[in-house]
Amino acid sequence: MSTASGKKNQRTYRRVAQKMLKALDSGQFPAGARLPPERELSERYGVSRPTIREAIIALEVMGRVEVQTGSGVYALKSFQTKSDNPREYSPFEITEARVLIESEAAALAASTMTEAELTELEGALKEMIEENDSGNLTSEVADRKFHSVIAHSTQNRPLINVIQHLWDIQANLPEIKTAHQSVCRTDGSKRIEEHRAILNTLKDRDCHAARVAMRNHFSRSLDALHTTTEERAVEEVRRQLNERRERFSLSRIQYTSKPESI
Repeated sequence: MSTASGKKNQRTYRRVAQKMLKALDSGQFPAGARLPPERELSERYGVSRPTIREAIIALEVMGRVEVQTGSGVYALKSFQTKSDNPREYSPFEITEARVLIESEAAALAASTMTEAELTELEGALKEMIEENDSGNLTSEVADRKFHSVIAHSTQNRPLINVIQHLWDIQANLPEIKTAHQSVCRTDGSKRIEEHRAILNTLKDRDCHAARVAMRNHFSRSLDALHTTTEERAVEEVRRQLNERRERFSLSRIQYTSKPESI
């Protein structure tokens, strides 16, 4: 199967999984109910039975269905609450999650990455260098591609999906984007060195070194995130103090007539 064909099939099962998720959320398949058999679902969504199986696996990873061997697929109750809104996650939570998950992904990739994927990884690093040389120090295009290659090389679909999801959430958190840009502007060459170190550990097939290199890569981002957050906090306190100083300034109190001398 070609790469393009594989990506198309992957997109198809994701679309089907989203449609099935909507059916679960709308109550078409209430908690505890058994889903229709593969053949019926295949006809309903107009896709092959293998695609239905892929979609069910995705829903199982999300905790929305349970596959009982010999019995069928059953809908599970959704425990999603308001606090599960990704927009409410703190940038520190997202960064911590990426450190933990992507470090282990790198360790796994050291034993699963193919020569073709190593070549693709080298290409992503080269693109990052070209971005730096052109003065585009804050671009995340090549950076995300680099991390995506590592994730896909693990051959673990739930892990790939989680890492992609974290990147998507991060893209909508201004605090992380500001911290990332700050790191890149401060020393663009350092970012290249960090990614090259990760690449070298993967070439060496050294799982432990890959884990450490990935964690070291995130350490600067985390430090920058602390700095950015602290600067914003200081600015906010200064703004509040200035407002209070203006509010209670004697210059605001004006006499309507000249006060009588005593």
